[in-house]
Amino acid sequence: MGDTGSTTDLTEGNRRHWDERVPIHTASAFYDLDGFRAGAEPLDRFQLDELGDVTGLDLAHLQCHIGLDTLSWARHGARVSGLDFSEPAVRTASGLAVEIGLGHRARFVAADVYDAVDALGAGAFDVVYTGTGALMWLPDIDRWARTVAGLLRPGGRLYLAEFHPLTEVLDDGDGVTAVHDYFAREARTYEVSGSYADGETETTHDTATEWHHTLGDVISAVAGAGLRVEFVHEHDTIAFRRYDALVADGARFRRPDGSARLPLTYSLAASAPAEAHRSASSYPTRATVRPHA
Repeated sequence: MGDTGSTTDLTEGNRRHWDERVPIHTASAFYDLDGFRAGAEPLDRFQLDELGDVTGLDLAHLQCHIGLDTLSWARHGARVSGLDFSEPAVRTASGLAVEIGLGHRARFVAADVYDAVDALGAGAFDVVYTGTGALMWLPDIDRWARTVAGLLRPGGRLYLAEFHPLTEVLDDGDGVTAVHDYFAREARTYEVSGSYADGETETTHDTATEWHHTLGDVISAVAGAGLRVEFVHEHDTIAFRRYDALVADGARFRRPDGSARLPLTYSLAASAPAEAHRSASSYPTRATVRPHA
């Protein structure tokens, strides 16, 4: 593994990777679109409890993929805007919104996440949400945080639920042995066929690149963008069998009884300051935008 090209080239490779997997995910049991259409809840209980009532709020979901989490927030009463760099994903999400009767409360836009302020509107949202499996596709976490700050209204909130960065350094089997450097920030390019949602499907665009951000990196980026961190919570469950040693716990997975627990996911909330205290430097400009995955 290693950085095999420019950030722009790596990002474009990631886009092709995700474009190809949209129909795989749409048809997979992992995403279970039939269950979602029937009312299944994809969000963790802790997410619903921590973010609270979103009725009547404007919520932006960055890196929304095919929109299940986005539309779940719409079902809970928010007016939602989903953004993803994959046009096939956005088309799928838009079609699903209409199909389940939420087309009037949901819009989906194909754009790079660093272009979100231009694509969705500066200071237009009460909530910016990012779900699990998103931040590792971003080369610049500080720029992401500034983009989030630019989207929020005064007093608005960032709510982030994400895989714990510790999970990226542990062995895929036991989930305990450290096999990667936690503090290495360089791009990690690798080959992976199929998808986590369906490993049997043959695929062509198998090169992917991730960037590792420690928990400290994320918290510091959010604070550096002028947002006030409200909490960081660590959780011992995860949405898929990240390691062979994990056991099912309802719709989630955890470490077996009797084993030492380690964090598998985390959640973070942060709030934008009141208008009087908001610095113009918190807002990204076109000059600071660069592509991401």
